[in-house]
Amino acid sequence: MSSFVGIRDNLSAVNGADAASSSRMSRAAWQDFAGLYPTEEECLASFLALELAEVLQGAKPANLVCLANKNRSCGRNLYLLWKEHGAALLEQSGLKVRVLDDRGSSILLLLYSQEALGGLLAQKSVRIILGKAGYGNVDGFDAILDQLQNRVAGEGFPHEIGVFLGYPLKDVVGFMGWAPLAFTCQGPWKIFGKPEQSLRLAECHRECRSRMSQRLASGCNPLDCLKNCSITVADWYLETGGPFFGSVVKVNIKAEV
Repeated sequence: MSSFVGIRDNLSAVNGADAASSSRMSRAAWQDFAGLYPTEEECLASFLALELAEVLQGAKPANLVCLANKNRSCGRNLYLLWKEHGAALLEQSGLKVRVLDDRGSSILLLLYSQEALGGLLAQKSVRIILGKAGYGNVDGFDAILDQLQNRVAGEGFPHEIGVFLGYPLKDVVGFMGWAPLAFTCQGPWKIFGKPEQSLRLAECHRECRSRMSQRLASGCNPLDCLKNCSITVADWYLETGGPFFGSVVKVNIKAEV
């Protein structure tokens, strides 16, 4: 079975360069303000609020969070804090979680907006891609997540996970070699074909992370930061014609795949 080191390496391949290195908005890292939050709940909430900034602000349907079973620089073990406080914090946030893998040494979580991810997975284009990736049942939300979970726990790495994270579909199929799209540039993920829409989305993600970082660094209550925004990613993209919902970029998937 693949290790979490392998998972992180594969995520780096999917994501490309570190988004922080190209961010136009400066932001503090979690370690810089973790000391502001002395209780266990606040410590975990501050970490999750930053890691889920794009989801909470309606720019992504889901994010992956990997928690290692070891003490962080703040002296706390986020893996153990998740086990004790994670369910209660998520209930307050309005987000959902699917544990993709838990090996004792680490846990990999898919944290998502039910409405946003459900709306995304219901799209015909998405179901076609997942079907070509080998998903036997693409009609049920839980069935799709079950298959993703099995793939993460198995050999190799499911590169179609970019679909679940809200990456533009053209970039997902381009990365997987399923469409005649040239690699264009390296951003937070590998971008294929015309880059403008993907780069705008990447900048939106960076701005979400920066705003959340600034709130937390200023001492904002992390429990409040973790509460979901009133507008959902599904609503936002339908209204603005974003790349996953209202105006999915059309690409021709190779017939032999």
